[in-house]
Amino acid sequence: MPDTANLNPLDPFPMDLNLDLLRRLCETPGAPGREERVRELVIERLRPLCDEISTDVLGNVIGLRRAPGRGSTKPLRLMLSSHMDEISFLVTHVDEGGFIRFTPLGGFDAKTLTAQRVNVHGKRDLLGVLGTKPVHVMSEEEKKTAPKLDDYFVDVGLPAAEVKALVSVGDVITRQRDLVEIGNTLNGKSFDNRMGLFVMLEALARQGAHEVDVYAVASVQEEIGLRGATVAARNIEPDIGIALDITVANDVPDAKSHEHITRLGSGVAIKVMDSSVICNPRLVGHLKRLAEEHNIRYQMEVLVRGGTDTAALQRSGRGAAVGCISIPTRYVHSSIEMCHKDDIRASIQLLVAFMESAHRESYAL
Repeated sequence: MPDTANLNPLDPFPMDLNLDLLRRLCETPGAPGREERVRELVIERLRPLCDEISTDVLGNVIGLRRAPGRGSTKPLRLMLSSHMDEISFLVTHVDEGGFIRFTPLGGFDAKTLTAQRVNVHGKRDLLGVLGTKPVHVMSEEEKKTAPKLDDYFVDVGLPAAEVKALVSVGDVITRQRDLVEIGNTLNGKSFDNRMGLFVMLEALARQGAHEVDVYAVASVQEEIGLRGATVAARNIEPDIGIALDITVANDVPDAKSHEHITRLGSGVAIKVMDSSVICNPRLVGHLKRLAEEHNIRYQMEVLVRGGTDTAALQRSGRGAAVGCISIPTRYVHSSIEMCHKDDIRASIQLLVAFMESAHRESYAL
């Protein structure tokens, strides 16, 4: 059992977040189905925090922290789920000029790809750019039309023969972007969902006394259909499930107040529903009460489009009481996603409080 006796997780958080860990998580590539590099980091971080660590055939990482003092009463199973994969691309063709064509893995807004760098993960990693027709040779009609994914190709700056020797159909491509601090925020790629992973890992490091078996799952292939969490939840059959993911903060110019969904800097978001799930209202109420008891800033999230691992947790076994702790994020599914440091801290603190008190409530409807 990990030694957490000296931790008091509900003390005020220090101003500094573990940016080294977060930077490693965000900058490490992990396309759907190819999460192995991120998985190594997660296992490294979980090893001192869990009683058991395992992986399954899909590549999910499952860290188990048992409830202490196991007696005749079987502890409730609490499954946390945070996905490791990021929206990416998969190589479909290398043409005679050495330019690489691809198909998306996950949902992209094509206009966010203009003038971006990528990493092509072939026999070795190749830095490339997402190229498209320059404005100087566009027709007037093309200038008025939003770009499409098919308009882009990857240029790795090498002769065609060398590209074909290094890159094959089925190789994956991830975006290249450093994590930086901007004002009170952090900015970079893959906050969806390395930020959720970070919150889960940091909360486990701060968790004190608890009376549930905690299964911390770093799941795979969420961006293409919640596949990893579905398999992990079927095997674990949790009684309670909490997903950790980002959500939309549409608090930008020209967005009306009812379109914000969440606001940056206004606290952790407690999900009520998204397009894949309606969260257990008793669990949602418990999260709200915990936030108020511990002076954690929070806001309620209703996301009418988009889903998370929460839905996979809900459908497991005989059904689980589920909720989601969400980190408000601007510019979602781009290379410049933005989160507020205070919202990240609040998310960690709320998850710690929930893990320590999950057994106190009844979530039966």
